[in-house]
Amino acid sequence: MISRTLMEEVIAAALASGGDYAELFLEDTRRNTMTMSGGRINVILSGCDYGASVRILRGTDSIYAYTNDVSRESLLKLAKQAASSLGEIAEGKQVSLVERYNLNYSQTLIVPSSVSNKDKAELVKRAYWAAKEYHPEVVQAIVTYKDIDQKITLATSEGLYTNDRRIYTSFGVRSIANRGSENQVCNKRYEVQGGLELFENWSPEWIGEQASQVAVMKLDARPSPIGEMPVVLPRGTGGIFLHEACGHSLESSSVANGGSVFSGKLGSQVATDKITIYDDGTIPGAWGSINVDDEGIPSQKNLLIENGILKGYMIDRLGARRMGMEPTGSGRKESYRFAPTSRMTNTYIVAGEDEEQDIISSVEYGLYAKEMGGGTANPQTSSFNFNVQEAYLIENGRITVPVKGATLMGMGVEALMNIEMVGNQLDFDGGFCGASSGSLPVSNGQPMIKISKLVVGGK
Repeated sequence: MISRTLMEEVIAAALASGGDYAELFLEDTRRNTMTMSGGRINVILSGCDYGASVRILRGTDSIYAYTNDVSRESLLKLAKQAASSLGEIAEGKQVSLVERYNLNYSQTLIVPSSVSNKDKAELVKRAYWAAKEYHPEVVQAIVTYKDIDQKITLATSEGLYTNDRRIYTSFGVRSIANRGSENQVCNKRYEVQGGLELFENWSPEWIGEQASQVAVMKLDARPSPIGEMPVVLPRGTGGIFLHEACGHSLESSSVANGGSVFSGKLGSQVATDKITIYDDGTIPGAWGSINVDDEGIPSQKNLLIENGILKGYMIDRLGARRMGMEPTGSGRKESYRFAPTSRMTNTYIVAGEDEEQDIISSVEYGLYAKEMGGGTANPQTSSFNFNVQEAYLIENGRITVPVKGATLMGMGVEALMNIEMVGNQLDFDGGFCGASSGSLPVSNGQPMIKISKLVVGGK
């Protein structure tokens, strides 16, 4: 986007007041969104995010500045202004940049920009009519297509110069079913780190029908039971439990300042010995995988918990300085407008030895939370609260009737200790995670698990 010589000048200017690390981040991102509801396509949005940021570290102090003007004058001015926040300007340290190529973990087969809006609209329409015509009680369907094509260039005072390109495509259907005064909703969304090859795995019709099928089914569902009971979470879609109840508490942004329930607990037992957890940004094609983080550190596989023992954290550069540890390739941000911080990539519980049918059969009376909805968690206490989008009773070792309005509440540290069984098949489910460095693609992996006791709420 700019010359390497100018990058070296900008970094030198950023170090002119005694900073011991500086980075220049440049971004060119194209975003497209298309939405259909009410029988017509009513939203077609395309946008460009183009700009640069400068960050300077001195010890554990951090200065961050950004601009959408990437001219030489603007970038040098930005770097000098940021440097002046740390002290008197002097001569900057000269930097010589060496280019590095990164391993590519995700291949894009059909680049979204190569497909016309007309063809994308046809995919949207196919999903819409499949959802709307699934059943007479489906009164509304909303289909949303999105793609993101992000190109970045990163240069640091350590001499690194590197480029990366990240392409993401997602497709979702929201179906609303009505009977009398009651509405029931189901959201289904599928995504790939890649392009329109997404539809080779999931057809638009199938996605639309799946959303409507669950929405209609919930009209006949019983109210959720209330109280403490065994809960079974499925492989894949149940992974949001791990993300919220445990994952955020293992990010250095929470751990470094003592704001996490896991602060100072390395080497301690924090989960049942059946639980091993990784955050791995190197899984080929996974929604949350990254070739390089937004601080220039190559992606890696990080062991967090092993057989119940806390082994590590997800650490960005600033967190590493505060904790006296090494960064783990976990420094991520949505765009040049955000300072990077520690974030998850693909976080998962390793598959265990239990057959899924044996897990269900072990429950006399409990809840099968087949698909989670939204959730919140507090890293400091590990408390969590989730809505369950699709749930069923388990009675006498069998999944029986659907229930609606279920919520799951508890403490992550207690739930991890109460996991009795871990299934032998692992799946992943993707989504976007919002935090201080913006909204990022992450995926959550989980085998089927049985939590011996969890508080279930309902309406």
